[in-house]
Amino acid sequence: MKKLLLAALLSFVPLLAWAGEAKDLAEDPAVEKRMVALASNLRCLVCQNESLASSHAELAEDLRREVREQIRAGKSDKEITDYLVARYGDFVLYEPPMKSYTLVLWFGPFLFLFVGAGGLFYLMRKRRQSVTEPELTAEAQQRAAALLKDEEKQ
Repeated sequence: MKKLLLAALLSFVPLLAWAGEAKDLAEDPAVEKRMVALASNLRCLVCQNESLASSHAELAEDLRREVREQIRAGKSDKEITDYLVARYGDFVLYEPPMKSYTLVLWFGPFLFLFVGAGGLFYLMRKRRQSVTEPELTAEAQQRAAALLKDEEKQ
């Protein structure tokens, strides 16, 4: 039974080796090159941290196909980007423009870092002022000196 199952599985191996080489989706290499250059500056809406050019998501494939169609229609890169921004928002851009509602996005991390460093500086300074060194009595100083002398002798 095991030999029969193994023979059945091995009979499918030649079919897997018969796979051909991947073909470009665009007939024109210039269109494909321009699409890749444009899509590398756009964010995949599904993957979010991957460019549209390198994403394997179905939506990314659809968007690349849309970009190719617009390139073939003779639209400029700016027109294509504006179309995608109008449809999906500034999130589709890897470098969103600086607008009034994106100021927190651009400067928020620096603001939090500055506030955190200021708070840490304030707490450390306050802590240093509240710590006082205890003063040793004369008897404690003599005992410490005696202990140090005994340690030096050994």
